[in-house]
Amino acid sequence: MTFDAFRAPGRFRRGNIHTHSTLSDGTRAPSDVCEAYRAAGYDFLCLSDHFAERFGFPLADTRAFRAADFTTIIGAELHAPVNSQGEVWHILACGLPLDFAANAPGEDGVALARRAREAGAFVAIAHPQWSSLTIEDGRALAGIAHAVEIYNTGCDLECARPDGFQLLDALWNEGHDLTAYAADDAHFRIMDAFGGWLMVKSESDEPEAILAAMKAGHSYSTMGPTFDDIAIEGDEVVVRCSPARNVALVGRGSRAENLFGEAITQARLPVRRFAGDWLRVVATDTAGRHAWSNPVRV
Repeated sequence: MTFDAFRAPGRFRRGNIHTHSTLSDGTRAPSDVCEAYRAAGYDFLCLSDHFAERFGFPLADTRAFRAADFTTIIGAELHAPVNSQGEVWHILACGLPLDFAANAPGEDGVALARRAREAGAFVAIAHPQWSSLTIEDGRALAGIAHAVEIYNTGCDLECARPDGFQLLDALWNEGHDLTAYAADDAHFRIMDAFGGWLMVKSESDEPEAILAAMKAGHSYSTMGPTFDDIAIEGDEVVVRCSPARNVALVGRGSRAENLFGEAITQARLPVRRFAGDWLRVVATDTAGRHAWSNPVRV
């Protein structure tokens, strides 16, 4: 068992991979959205406008907004029929080619997700709680998607349905090893930006390097707290993090181990309850903000 993100070379880079502009239903122009994230200290952004017929199947070319301290990845939020609720799928595709074709006649969500992955994209299941996705929905994409969106700022503010861990954990229980990511889904109608993001460990800030690290799972997600290191030492998981009030290991069912305290920066938690299965790490600060590792097999 390893936490590969913390063993990989390079440094962690802050990014948001789910965001919208006036190319679809956002309120700010693509240039303004990119500048807002750059000014907020982000290292990269994927402008993922809704790839749908009613918006003309937009695929934002954000290359002109790259700078020495900021890069962009081409992507979109894909839509096609139909999930368990009888609604169109919301599938994030980060790293699409600019000539990615519009939906083909009769193309369903699973086929569209597969085509995006074959085109080189990092494919993810967007806001599963907001969409009320079922485990059957998760299974339909489990062999195609790289990740599940586990926190969505916009869904949190608009309807308090930001979570994706129930679906991610259920898929891990069945042997589907997807990673996790937090994102804003910002439209800028309300202050829905900068609430949750992805920290990606890559050797360079080139879009291709960041995308490869995302696919490899060299990342963690956060609303603010940071992980400095997570490692296995003997029969313990050792977590080094920014000051936290709780550090937890979470696994199948109700399995959990916790350390509570004031300004915890190192936690040692026993791994034995998770042996032969999986776990993930959660750190929570005094403001109630979380950082989440990707799950790993023990």
